[in-house]
Amino acid sequence: MACTALASGRSLACKENVGGIKTIYFATFGSLGEISVDSDDSTVTAFSGSPTWYQWDVKGANSLEQTITASRDNGTVFYDQIVTAVFTKLGADTQEELLKIIGGRPHIVVEDYNDNKLLVGAYNGVDVNGGSIGTGAAMGDLSGYSLTLQGMEKLPAFFVTATVSGDATQITP
Repeated sequence: MACTALASGRSLACKENVGGIKTIYFATFGSLGEISVDSDDSTVTAFSGSPTWYQWDVKGANSLEQTITASRDNGTVFYDQIVTAVFTKLGADTQEELLKIIGGRPHIVVEDYNDNKLLVGAYNGVDVNGGSIGTGAAMGDLSGYSLTLQGMEKLPAFFVTATVSGDATQITP
């Protein structure tokens, strides 16, 4: 089988983007059903399941980074998807929900400040592979939670045009 031929070039983008994540949506693993992806394998257009989305608003040092891991010798490529999330303010309700995330393998949609929505852990879910819970030492330190969530997928995180936030539910810390 031949490799896919290039189809286009790319011009220099305007300076109109910003970094960072403003919202993270969690859904229970397997609740997405079949994922409908466009012909370019880049955008999710629909889910056959009826996932309930749990909306977590974030601000500050939150990010999605995807590392491309390829091996010419093995003929393999995969995408290591890392979401770093900081949730301010300690609380029993927050901790109870975080324990479910830590113990599970949810799907995540991150929404950035450019209004892009990206599906992380589309087929394999994500695992929490680190983090901390702390009160901080000084008055200006974080009193809250920091998580590192990791997904490993055959393709990069899909952009999402399917409905994600329609039924999102939240707790108030």
